[in-house]
Amino acid sequence: MDGSEPGEDTPAAVLSGAPVELQARTVRIYCKAKAATQSGDWQKHHWRMDWDVLGRGHRWENPLMGWQSSADFMQGTHLNFKSKEDAIRFANKQGYEYFVQEPNERRIIPKAYADQFVWNSKPLKQVRTK
Repeated sequence: MDGSEPGEDTPAAVLSGAPVELQARTVRIYCKAKAATQSGDWQKHHWRMDWDVLGRGHRWENPLMGWQSSADFMQGTHLNFKSKEDAIRFANKQGYEYFVQEPNERRIIPKAYADQFVWNSKPLKQVRTK
């Protein structure tokens, strides 16, 4: 993308003089998943945008310490938005290619202790204790 493409506006990344490597990156817009140890769903109300990891071997291992290093300066960067539409609007304004990953819907199956004692026409279930 160099600013000569047809469209409504010139992307802000082109006007700001951002590096070409940053302009050509694809961003992922998604809703962060709930942590397995938490019962609340606070993270469902926020949308997040982050840059895809670069391929082509931009990672190496430090021979002295054995730590992983990377030349990808956007690897640990993410942006938070209040809605999916805000994130899409921002990506369009910056001229980024994006894809939206929709969150999985939770299926809550209602359960009750009393359901164990409801009459059922099926044969009785035999449970062996010894």
